[in-house]
Amino acid sequence: MGNEHGRDFEAQVRDMLAEYAYTIQPPSAPYPEILRKGAIERRRRVAAAGAVLVALAAAPVGAYALSGNGDGKNVNTAAPLPSVSASMRTPPTPVQRPPVRPTGPATPGQLLDGITLARASDGLEKCLAWDRETQDPSAKGPRNDLGVAGLYRIILAMKSTGDSNTPGEGFFVVAVKEQPTKPQVTRLICNIKDGKVANLNTSMGSKVFDNGGQVMPDINGGKLYQQSFIDRGNWKLPFRWGTIGQVKPSVTRVTVSYGGSTSEAALDHGWFVASGTLNKQVTLAPHIKAYDRAGKSVYDSDNDAGYEKTLP
Repeated sequence: MGNEHGRDFEAQVRDMLAEYAYTIQPPSAPYPEILRKGAIERRRRVAAAGAVLVALAAAPVGAYALSGNGDGKNVNTAAPLPSVSASMRTPPTPVQRPPVRPTGPATPGQLLDGITLARASDGLEKCLAWDRETQDPSAKGPRNDLGVAGLYRIILAMKSTGDSNTPGEGFFVVAVKEQPTKPQVTRLICNIKDGKVANLNTSMGSKVFDNGGQVMPDINGGKLYQQSFIDRGNWKLPFRWGTIGQVKPSVTRVTVSYGGSTSEAALDHGWFVASGTLNKQVTLAPHIKAYDRAGKSVYDSDNDAGYEKTLP
């Protein structure tokens, strides 16, 4: 190849390659075949995925997954599948429970003689428990269930002076319970002595005033402002007294005169509450007067035929 002939031959080959460079073209890529095979491959993968989904749907809730450690043991690594997603669950309706403790009065002056709201609340709970324990299980008809302390509002707490009928010192707690769905109110007056219930008086009735007026004094309010009738004229003095009753919304002021002195009553959610100290013997019941916003007299117990104006 190193002679002249060899160089001529090489030159000829180069000339031939240059001459046919534009006539020799590589074959085109088989695009249709590639697309056909790609479509077949996609259909194969979709079919395989569908088979897996069908198998999962048919598997029981407690299905087992095989471990990949090759030891031939089945390991339960699957958690139970929930039947409903967490976002679709309906949250349970919260149960409304009544408050544990009763509501306090509207003004501090309704808690007297150093009796705190905590002490008055404990007394109320004792009264309600005593009422439940003393119910006669053989009695016919529905039970007189007073409910729980959290449903009540304490409107008065004051010391009680012992007399011949109920000796010993203690304290009164007065509480009311209203039913929002019914025009009914429950009122209790409880006397506690030496940590025990000495007496409990309750009334349940309508909010409609029997006397047809703007004020209705409590029919058993005398338990708070009088001593035993057997001690008439010989009461223990000084004597802490109180009086309560219901008032209409139009009433804005109530005064109570007793034993020669006048007290301004507190108005507490439809109730009036008055108190004072008696230093002399009396024979007349407290005199109650009420006024509207304009200062006009709208009630006078002297004109109330249903109000006992003298003491027994």
